[in-house]
Parts: sequence; structure tokens; C-alpha cells
Amino acid sequence: MVQIGDIAPNLKISEWMQGPETNLDQLRGKVILVEVFQVNCPGCFVYGLPEAIEAYAKHHKEGLEVIGLATAFEDFDKNTIENLKKLVTTGEVIGEPLRVLQNRDWLEGNRLRYTIPFPVAMDNVIAHDSEHLDSKIGKIIEHEIPNFERLSYGEQMRLRLRIRDYVLHQDYAAETFEMYNLGGTPSAILIDRKGIVRYKIFGSDGKMDRYVRELLAESV
Repeated sequence: MVQIGDIAPNLKISEWMQGPETNLDQLRGKVILVEVFQVNCPGCFVYGLPEAIEAYAKHHKEGLEVIGLATAFEDFDKNTIENLKKLVTTGEVIGEPLRVLQNRDWLEGNRLRYTIPFPVAMDNVIAHDSEHLDSKIGKIIEHEIPNFERLSYGEQMRLRLRIRDYVLHQDYAAETFEMYNLGGTPSAILIDRKGIVRYKIFGSDGKMDRYVRELLAESV
């Protein structure tokens, strides 16, 4: 499980949708922003992707590389490679983003008014592995229930059983999403020139430009 301050392991990619095929070890010496999104995630199209596109436009020539990584931890019938291909080739959006973006007048028909200018890949989504059930339960507890150890033994057991049921109902697991222990989408991973994970941001805190400029100002 990757933490802030760790060397960033390569992304687990199933397929590249656009741009040159690359990975983190090939971009050492650059500042890297990995924008993690889901095709069926309205906030990704309203906040995450526009923020990443703005960062790319402002700082790419200064040494910022951006990778868009589509993942899937829910709605597996919508967060698919097929729908990602439609997005990057035609700008077509589906599901809940279609409804939300239509209400905001951000679409022409069912297509985005903006394009994604940087490389985009699909996370490697694999069938759920029950052999690693305890590890997955532990990750969820660590991320979502920081006061878990203070709870009574009975409360801990009840929570473990609820989380176990939740995990068992997940048919698939997204390898990069889980490896970086992300809380949801949109999420941004910022990696410095030395390949160290410096920020993991869930949602949008409005400080992306500040973070990027900070890392660009550092030497290798």
C-alpha cells in the first residue's frame, strides 16, 4: 500500500487509450500528476479532469507530465474500457455524468465541450480475489475508521463483518486504485522529480496549481 513519501510504483495498466504508452519509471526527472477518474463519475468531469487539463496547459512546458487513469471500484457495467474508448475518441459521456453535465450545459449533445490533451489509460481491473480478503478489510478500516482501535471488541467485530460483506459483493478490484489506497474519484497523485509520492488528493481542494508549482521549483 503506497503512502506519502514512498517511491511511486508503476501504474498497473490494462490498455492505453490515447497518447504515448509510458509509465512512472520512464518519467523520472519530471513532475507527474496522475488524475484518477471513473467514466461514471460526475465530479471527475466537473472538477478533477478540468483541474488536470488546466495544470497540463499551464505547466507541461515547464516539466509537468499528466496521465489520466480511468479506474473502476463500482458501477462495473458503466466504468468499462468500451465507455472509456468512447470518451477519448468522441467525447461521449454516459450515465450520471451525462445528466449532470447536460444540466450545466457542458455538452454538445452527449459529448464534452472540452477534450483531454494528455495520455489516458485504463487501470487493470481484475476479478475479485477472496484470498486477500483480510488485507482488503484492513485497508478499508485504516482508511475509513481511524479510531477503530478505540472501539470495543464487539463493535470491531460487527464492523469487520459489515466490511467483509461489502468486499465480497465487489466482483472486481482495480489494481492501481487499491495499490495507492485511494479513497474514491476524482483523486490526484502528485509525484516529484525523484519519483516520490508527495500528495494524494481526493476530490478537489483548489490548491493543485500551488502543489504543482512547488514541485516544479525543486531540483532533482
